[in-house]
Amino acid sequence: MRTAYRPGYGAPDVLEVREAPVPVPRPGDILVRVHASSVNRTDVGVLRGTPYVFRLFAGFPSPRYSATGTDFAGEVVKVSDGVTAFAPGDRVYGFNDRGLGTHRELATIGSRETVLTIPSNLSFAEAVGCTEGAHYAVNFVIKIDLRPCQQVLVIGGTGAIGSAAVQLLHARGVVVDATAPAAHAELVRSLGARTVYDVPGREHLESGLRYDAVFDAVGKSRFEDCRPVMAPHAVYLSSELGPSGENLWLPIRTMVGRGPKVRFPFPSNTKASLSLVRGLAENGHFRAVIDRTYSLEEVRDAFRYVESGRKVGTVVLDVT
Repeated sequence: MRTAYRPGYGAPDVLEVREAPVPVPRPGDILVRVHASSVNRTDVGVLRGTPYVFRLFAGFPSPRYSATGTDFAGEVVKVSDGVTAFAPGDRVYGFNDRGLGTHRELATIGSRETVLTIPSNLSFAEAVGCTEGAHYAVNFVIKIDLRPCQQVLVIGGTGAIGSAAVQLLHARGVVVDATAPAAHAELVRSLGARTVYDVPGREHLESGLRYDAVFDAVGKSRFEDCRPVMAPHAVYLSSELGPSGENLWLPIRTMVGRGPKVRFPFPSNTKASLSLVRGLAENGHFRAVIDRTYSLEEVRDAFRYVESGRKVGTVVLDVT
């Protein structure tokens, strides 16, 4: 079988596609024929091993998996002893931000991993579009008690996290404004945004509105810069640590006293977040935004494109 392979942490150039033996599932595992995976920001972290602390989870001193890949969508080929939730032929998908080694044709998935059946109305590509970005977006939304008609600004409405956050907030009846390149403004509006501010302009910081929350889905803002558009009770969350890791200590500094607060959305409970998004997708209230598709042989190019910062939604790797 074909698999992406890297000898250690590094840039996309360390990746190659080679032949490898078919993996043998251990008790409790399932063997999946991978049809699609994605290449996302988390995959870049797993590939490069940065920030360095990430290696404590992805493998130290070398990666836990020689193949990249944090999510998958495919078909169950074989189940080992003790597996009752799945059967050969089931269409399944899953995600683990520490890595799964799923940029390969066949992968064993452990019994402790988050694995869900794919709704009948979703393709394999659409299923992986409901994993990484959607998981992080859910962890944004659940950090704040938002009510219908409250207002939220999403910075970066075209990425996997941002496009998912716009939809999740809209599904809750929240009024959503977002930033996006002008070329993609109509897409973000179709996801549920009321107003789409052009980037790299500053109109979103000079609108005169007061938001109940600001979600930075791309990590390109700062709390202090967003204060002018935040209500006194508002909350700021970012997908990145910020300069000098400020988004880790600002929650402590803003905990006391009046004024807007900062929270860091440490992701947790992958099964709960993916199950929530699965239900919305099955009922037509969430759709995966697919940018482009690469073949497994083009895995280097896929990583380079994601690192360019130009992707919209999800970049899919067609493993078949």
